[in-house]
Amino acid sequence: KQMHHWISELRLVEILDSKTKEQLCFLDKVEPHSSVGDIKSLFHKSYPKWYPARQALRLDPKGKALRNDDLLQNLPVGTSATLYFRDLGPQLGWTMVFLAEYIGPLLIYLLFYFRVPYIYNHKYTLTSSSHHVVNLACACHSFHYIKRLFETIFVHRFSNGTMPLRATVRNCAYYWGFAAWLAYYINHPLYTPPSYGKTQVRYALIIFLCEAGNFSVHWSLNSLKCEGAKCRRFPNPSKNPFTWLFFFVSCPNYTYEVGAWVGLSIMTQCVPVALFTFLGFIQMSIWAKGKHKTYTREFKDYPNFRMPILPFIL
Repeated sequence: KQMHHWISELRLVEILDSKTKEQLCFLDKVEPHSSVGDIKSLFHKSYPKWYPARQALRLDPKGKALRNDDLLQNLPVGTSATLYFRDLGPQLGWTMVFLAEYIGPLLIYLLFYFRVPYIYNHKYTLTSSSHHVVNLACACHSFHYIKRLFETIFVHRFSNGTMPLRATVRNCAYYWGFAAWLAYYINHPLYTPPSYGKTQVRYALIIFLCEAGNFSVHWSLNSLKCEGAKCRRFPNPSKNPFTWLFFFVSCPNYTYEVGAWVGLSIMTQCVPVALFTFLGFIQMSIWAKGKHKTYTREFKDYPNFRMPILPFIL
């Protein structure tokens, strides 16, 4: 009787193509406490080219994709479930995505800095700028991306999530393209230094030191006890003064990041750098608002005077 009860508890799962409605796979004897991730693994055995990260499974062909940790027994289905499959295309892990995004700008900028052949007029090939600010800007830009690469390898903890190859190519085009555009102007033989000379450069360099704050916050976030994407507590200021911005904002890493780019914009007095900073600020504001919303929803004791990215403003 017990054996019969156990067998009757097993579910049937049919997987259809979300576009053609053609049956791709039929799984019998699936345990009710199996997760969507488990079903993806079983499906992968039938179709090796569609590894779990490539799969989106839905209850409705045009519905929302189910999360990997959703359990079959909690879904609004009976003893037999019909799921719709969509191929998300080739995927890359987060570490690979970030390495690709950051190595490009670092190397591309240096090509312009050293004025390799065919970029500027041939008489300037492999010459160097007489302006001190050009050397400093190269040092700051290189430092920024070397720091990012270091954090990607040693500091950031990534979930098992992936990014579609298409999106990675688009992101790389954005970062690499902007790096080439701003490097072209800053390292151009006709580049003119900022209006207020050394004073402007000095103040800008102080603002650029927001990079230290950005690193401190990333280090602090890394020390939070998290299980996958879920954290048991929200980030708080530590003894490190750079983390005290947590008193006022949910995502001080973005605040410092924008600050560093504002510093580089003032230092170089270059329109492409300012535009890159402005677009970065818009994107980071969107991310910060999302993170802030998650914190306020998950933690009832979350400080209500914290703003997403700019203290008291935004």
